[in-house]
Amino acid sequence: MGLAVVAGACAVLLVHPELQQAPVPVASGETSEAAAVLEELEVKGRAPKTGYSREQFGDGWASENGCDTRNIILHRDLSEVEVNAECQVESGVLNDPYTGQIIQFQRGGGTSGDVQIDHVVALSDAWQKGAQQLSYEKRVELANDPLELLAADGPSNQQKGAGDAATWLPAHKPFRCQYVARQIAVKKKYNLWVTQAEKEAIARVLGTCSGQKLPV
Repeated sequence: MGLAVVAGACAVLLVHPELQQAPVPVASGETSEAAAVLEELEVKGRAPKTGYSREQFGDGWASENGCDTRNIILHRDLSEVEVNAECQVESGVLNDPYTGQIIQFQRGGGTSGDVQIDHVVALSDAWQKGAQQLSYEKRVELANDPLELLAADGPSNQQKGAGDAATWLPAHKPFRCQYVARQIAVKKKYNLWVTQAEKEAIARVLGTCSGQKLPV
């Protein structure tokens, strides 16, 4: 069943057409916006994890007009998408940014986890680097912000866990510049800081690409 058939249930995808576009590779240029913004981020040590729980960022995915954030991001990042009347993505094809592999997604009890929605800045990491100082409403916004989210290979997302760039990077090296640029953009938007080791790791990645811009 195509999106047009379930336009009523999936109106949010029409209200936000930008969410229907797959991530686009960033063009190279003479200057690196990502590196410049990295220098603007505060560098501090990691705060204690005290008080952290997933519920600090909302009770699961937010929903808008009958569509939850997970399915909105699946619809944005997958191709050949089939959507049911409940605004749930039933199937699609993911060109996985973390492994470089093609994943055939099929919704179901034993298969939905093959494609997960990654918080590019892990929520636990965000909590320890400034998010605990945000209001609850702002943390919910962060956890559901399309800038912060990517559909990705489930096992890779599980391997990443709460890691930052100093401890985990995508196995697919051509995507690493875009990955750390997205982390920079999220941390800038929500006033989160980086550790020294994290900043150095991001800078090393950005040193391999020219003119890396931030996603919007």
